[in-house]
Amino acid sequence: MTDRKRVRHLAPAGHADAGALDRRPVVAVVGGGIAGLSAATALAERGVRVRLSEREPYLGGRVGGWRAELPGGEPVTMSRGFHAFFRQYYNLRSLLRRTDPDLRRMVALDDYPLLDAEGRRDTFRGLPRRPPWNALAFALRSPTFDMRDLTGLDAGAALPLASVRVPETYRLLDGIDAESFLRRINFPEAARHLAFEVFSRSFFAPPVEMSAAELATMFHIYFLGSSEGLIFDVPADTFPASLWSPLGDHLGARGVDIRTGTAVRMVEPLSDGRFRVHDDRAGSEMDIVDGVVLAADVPGLRDIVAASPRLGTAGWRAAVAGLRSAPPFLVRRLWLDKPVARDRPAFLGTGGHPPLDNISVLDRYEAEAARWAARTGGSVVELHAYAVTGDREDVSAGLLRRLHEIYPETAGARILGDLGEWRADCPMFGVGDFATRPKVRTPQDGLVLAGDGIRIDLPVALMERAATTGWHAANCLLARWGLAGHELYTVPTSGRLAPLRRLANRRGYRPLLRSR
Repeated sequence: MTDRKRVRHLAPAGHADAGALDRRPVVAVVGGGIAGLSAATALAERGVRVRLSEREPYLGGRVGGWRAELPGGEPVTMSRGFHAFFRQYYNLRSLLRRTDPDLRRMVALDDYPLLDAEGRRDTFRGLPRRPPWNALAFALRSPTFDMRDLTGLDAGAALPLASVRVPETYRLLDGIDAESFLRRINFPEAARHLAFEVFSRSFFAPPVEMSAAELATMFHIYFLGSSEGLIFDVPADTFPASLWSPLGDHLGARGVDIRTGTAVRMVEPLSDGRFRVHDDRAGSEMDIVDGVVLAADVPGLRDIVAASPRLGTAGWRAAVAGLRSAPPFLVRRLWLDKPVARDRPAFLGTGGHPPLDNISVLDRYEAEAARWAARTGGSVVELHAYAVTGDREDVSAGLLRRLHEIYPETAGARILGDLGEWRADCPMFGVGDFATRPKVRTPQDGLVLAGDGIRIDLPVALMERAATTGWHAANCLLARWGLAGHELYTVPTSGRLAPLRRLANRRGYRPLLRSR
């Protein structure tokens, strides 16, 4: 945490440990992804008894990993693909520091080039860290920008990008899609297709379907709202080895009952304010608990609430039912018998190369892949396609064609292993969704929600939104029992450039509003 303007969000005061109470509360945490693990950690550290149920046989959720086999039976770890751990992910990194105080199990990627359809390449290497100089330097040295592009920008209409205010920005921009907003401010087309499309598709949605408010908040988090820089870290080994196995051991040592391979089906509120949690364990007793954290993914949350007719209010239940999932995405991981060229980056983002969105060379940073590459002389390459519109076979073939075009040396390589993941369970941050998106607190006392699809009025996104909602969900329950919560940190909650804030306040974003 090097940004002096980061915001500290104070936690509720109270007892340091539930041992000070007449009885230790018991909480069911449903979901073992980042949100559920954050909530479980926060509760267990205050002496609350926690029972964590995860449908999959592994922890980590969408950042989890599991054992698979290559042809011939060689064991490998498979996952849903590359994730970037940015330095401004304060609350996620706080979770990881529970077992890795100096984050030595993370490695920095000092660059992640972006390649456009014309072969032009942008880089984040060597940029200043302090806003607005980071964004200005990026624009000035970028081959996809020139001064005419910058002078043609509608500065008045673009003010929301430089003066984000949460949640006001959502009230202003959630009714317009990101693509239309960028056209209205006359953002350069080439740069729009490269930088913004690459980032928006990392939210698993094309710009024409993504809320402009999410785009503006994203611009604030990664560009103009933080001086942590644009460089990120990645785990030095597989997700289980670097992240979740150590954290699972840490939670187990604190008495957390971790039940992987266990799906919760229904939550039943009882007359005494407690809950009965129904899961799919054969012959198991149904758990009665004092509080519940629903940290399932969007489809799982919808199913649990639909099967729990006594939970919440009709309006709240409708809001949960209305949560949308983003279009499918495909991850294809290849074990090749030849190395990629030495100058290939560990991660390359692409724009204008459908269906390909990025290429990762895992043996550049992941220990398991590096050991395999060193032993065989080959390489481990991962291809991503987000917001997919075609069928799996066509998209998979298209990914391989693009790899051969962009990294020609791979065309002659033999594929020794080929694993893929086709999923459609990420939250959709679509136009107009913000107002009805359910929050962490619910109408049901003792029941809270967490996850990257849950609304929290702070400038956080993706994995950091999952972690932040998990900590906040736990804080809500801890306060209920008079227990101390956990502090949270975020990038500034409004634009950090005072002149632009004042100008935005005077104009009230009227140029944009008149154009709507």
